[in-house]
Amino acid sequence: MNDDVKIGGHISRQFDLELDEIRSRVLTMGGLVEAQLEKALVALRDGHSEAVADVASTDDKVNQLEMEIDEECTQILARRHPAAGDLRLIIATSKSVRDLERIGDEAQRVASMVGHALDNDIKAKYYKGLLSLGEHVKELLHSTLDTYARMETRSAVKNIRMDKSIDDEYGRVIIKLVDRMKSDPDNVSDALDVMWAARSLERIGDHCINICENVIYLVEGRDVRHTEFEEIKEQLSQ
Repeated sequence: MNDDVKIGGHISRQFDLELDEIRSRVLTMGGLVEAQLEKALVALRDGHSEAVADVASTDDKVNQLEMEIDEECTQILARRHPAAGDLRLIIATSKSVRDLERIGDEAQRVASMVGHALDNDIKAKYYKGLLSLGEHVKELLHSTLDTYARMETRSAVKNIRMDKSIDDEYGRVIIKLVDRMKSDPDNVSDALDVMWAARSLERIGDHCINICENVIYLVEGRDVRHTEFEEIKEQLSQ
């Protein structure tokens, strides 16, 4: 298994600079969506409605970066006609920015739920397990961005394993919410709101894994989408 991949070393120094700039902008975008998720969780934990508004205001910046990075990737494809690892870098980057944009969207959905809960005084018991799930998802997102920055397949595999734990935790949250809906039918709509927020957190985990799979594709040239975890480990150990 390769530990990392080195980007650079082309005859054209300008090409190296262009590739470095794209990776830097992806990480900037990642920092924005990480901040969105953090603010959504702050609003949930501390009841700060200002944090909810901050999540929405950041979304325009995230969307703008997605479009700019996509345009840069298109321009490089047209000008440089990259091959091998460089082509994989452009493909993996283009896919990853889409996942980052969707992570931002899901964070905004969580923030909207929190804002609704604050405005309508939804009982804390309904979103009791949401904060723990959110903290684990935040940890996965941070690790995913670090994995992309270092282009390290070992940490990508670790993150894929972490997502399985998040899926299990999400399942437990949903089971508890269903039980509460059965015991408190007058507040089913509140529980459903929290359920959709939990689903958004789980989806953020899925998008993180897509990015990790992109890193594996970039470094190893292996497409591990729709591949079981144990098989991924086996493939990368060869």
